[in-house]
Amino acid sequence: MKISVKWLRELINFNFSHEELADILTVVGLEVDECEDRQEWANGIVVGLIKDCQPHPNTQKLNICKVDIGTESLLNIICGAPNVEIGKYVPVATLGTYLPKMDLKIQPIELQGIKSEGMICSLSEIGLSKESSEIHIFEEDTIKIGQNVSSLLGLDDTILSIMPTANRPDAMSMVGIAREVASLTGNIVTFPRTVKNFIFEHNNDSLKIEIEDTKACPIYIGTIIENVTVTSSPQWLQQKLRASGIDPINNIVDITNLILLEWGQPMHAFDLKKLKKNAEDKTQLTIGVRSPNNKEILETLDGSNKKLNRNNLIITSNNIPVALAGIMGGKETEIDKQTKDIFLETALFDQVTIRHSSKSQNLRTEASIRYERGVNQFELEVACQNAIKLIQELAGGVPISQNIVDNRSQINIPQITLRLERIHKLLGPVWKNDLKSFITSEEVHDILTNLGCNLSLANNIPNIWLVTIPSYRYRDLHREIDLIEEIARIYGYGNFCDELPYKTEPGKLSQEYYIQRKLREAFRSAGLHELVQYSLVKPEKADIVLANPLLTEYSALRNNLLDGLISTFAYNQSQGNKSLNGFEIGKIFYNIEGQNKELESLAGIMGGNFLTAGRWITSGKLVPMTWYEAKGILDSIFKKFKIVVEYKAYEQDKRLHPGRTASLWLNNQFLGIFGQLHPQLCQELDLINTVYGFELNFEVLLQTLNKEILLTPTFNSYSSYPPIELDLAFFVSLGISVAELIKEMKQVGGGLLKGIELFDDYRGESVPKGQRNLAFSLLYRSDERTLTDKDVKATHDRIRIILVEKFNVTLRS
Repeated sequence: MKISVKWLRELINFNFSHEELADILTVVGLEVDECEDRQEWANGIVVGLIKDCQPHPNTQKLNICKVDIGTESLLNIICGAPNVEIGKYVPVATLGTYLPKMDLKIQPIELQGIKSEGMICSLSEIGLSKESSEIHIFEEDTIKIGQNVSSLLGLDDTILSIMPTANRPDAMSMVGIAREVASLTGNIVTFPRTVKNFIFEHNNDSLKIEIEDTKACPIYIGTIIENVTVTSSPQWLQQKLRASGIDPINNIVDITNLILLEWGQPMHAFDLKKLKKNAEDKTQLTIGVRSPNNKEILETLDGSNKKLNRNNLIITSNNIPVALAGIMGGKETEIDKQTKDIFLETALFDQVTIRHSSKSQNLRTEASIRYERGVNQFELEVACQNAIKLIQELAGGVPISQNIVDNRSQINIPQITLRLERIHKLLGPVWKNDLKSFITSEEVHDILTNLGCNLSLANNIPNIWLVTIPSYRYRDLHREIDLIEEIARIYGYGNFCDELPYKTEPGKLSQEYYIQRKLREAFRSAGLHELVQYSLVKPEKADIVLANPLLTEYSALRNNLLDGLISTFAYNQSQGNKSLNGFEIGKIFYNIEGQNKELESLAGIMGGNFLTAGRWITSGKLVPMTWYEAKGILDSIFKKFKIVVEYKAYEQDKRLHPGRTASLWLNNQFLGIFGQLHPQLCQELDLINTVYGFELNFEVLLQTLNKEILLTPTFNSYSSYPPIELDLAFFVSLGISVAELIKEMKQVGGGLLKGIELFDDYRGESVPKGQRNLAFSLLYRSDERTLTDKDVKATHDRIRIILVEKFNVTLRS
């Protein structure tokens, strides 16, 4: 929003410069992005009187003007504007003048053989209008030849560009900014004009208002004003609009824009005759507020045809769309020079409704921006009365009738209990005359009173107040902490003491975050890249859908990490990159029995050639990753954290190959899943054939790893005694997993059995049907002595016997 300092001084008196004003507003939370001194736009531009104007002898489009700017001789200026005329006072950019908006320095030039010594300017060339085909002509009788044009064009001003935070919709108006300055200075706001309730000449029987959804439109005020004269607005009004970045159009439209800037209340004026165009009875008018059907089209004031949809809210006249509610009016009912009677709309529209409507049409206006943030419903009538009064004064209009449909819910401004003790505890001491002190009760009272609050003692207890907030701050002041924040903001954050607490402790990571960092380090060291994805996803497979999403593609919360990793893998491959091997630790969201929950999760994806060496060792061929290589990466991480994970067959995840997927179990708790992506999914996404994914429950890992012994590195001495390796081969049923066999062998082998390695898994000729041949290498070693064959044989035989008894294996060695 653009703030005119000159206009602001009309509303509130303050004695600091515009630089100081910008600094103060920024400190209190209304950040000033830009400070623009418009006096610079007028440097070198003076008032000139056209004494003579003759056609250029060498071209029909140019005129040779003799212009008096108060110097000894007349300037010879060539001008191509169609409205150049003898006897007119015009702005003249003299030689050497720099026009910042055109990035042009005026120098003597020769056009078609005749010299030109300056430039007669249009408002667009000065920077006050977006476009203009005619030069500007001054209408004042008191202007002097040669005077600087800054005061005549309203350029004796400084413009501050601010963007208030979302919780401060009151700051989207000049009155709101004036109130903010009043809270800093204690001065009184001078409101633009004094108005009273109008007495209308006729009843409102001829005007009917129908609202389909009272939540989308809680209140609608329609006013009929007759006998208006549509013409240009007075200069003071045009200058205020231009200072705020709005081009003047005509007095009626300019008045509605002025009220929008003054009070933050959008309004719209319709041509009454055009509204009644489609009515059978021209004396009756029915204004509707409803959702459109998908077949309706509206041509808006910007000249574009909008295909209306169910996200929009429209204004209708006798059921014909005439405006996008809260955004922009329609072309067919716009005010023009032939307009005699108008219908003035003043309404309150729902924030979410206007945001969705604006976004669906990709159309944002000054009105929609304010409705999206929230319009102050307590000053709706005041804004309407101000507009009617200005239309009477500037357009000669006569208010005839008014109809109000008011379905606003009753908002009771609460009384908030505020304690001085609580202020001191939260804000701490302040600096006063280089001494530490505390904010006094008198200062609290003054600050809140200047903010517009009303204070009274609670049960006559000193330093405990009941605070009634002003109506224009009802959206963001609800609790005691809100008032304390306001006190700190207005008092000045720089005035508070910045000191550390009396008792300090060294910072440290939480156990959970420490484990996260260790896991990240382990996965990175295993060769996986850490990935970070959006928590927002498409709503098709999600449990939790957002009520007010910014984009349809990101309108739900993810309920797993693996889906996103698969999509990322596919996108990375489609861009011609190598296979993506990565992991992610993040939150997932799900719904259980109507309760929304969030859970920390860990997932990863691997595929392609995982070799770090050059391709020369594989004759230039890419070697796909095997299931055991992918599993080995996971196992290496589990081994690093000294945890034993059990793998079991798993077929419930349709994204994974049913014969190459395992569920992971840790201490008899379900840890997660690991497996190869289903070939059909790989084909659909055009992926390489061997891609592996895993997803782990971080909470289960946390329970196990949240032990100091697992996270503290320990040194184990290496045995200096030689090992004995023995092989063990047997036939075993296909239904028995290798993990079960190894688990049993370790249990029987005890401390002597240091390692078990599977080196052969054969299924084919000479192997009984339904079985396979497995061969293991068992390593025995003692930390205390050299083992004999007799020591090892006893343990080895116990392992062979238990395998036969428990798993019914057929021994081969």
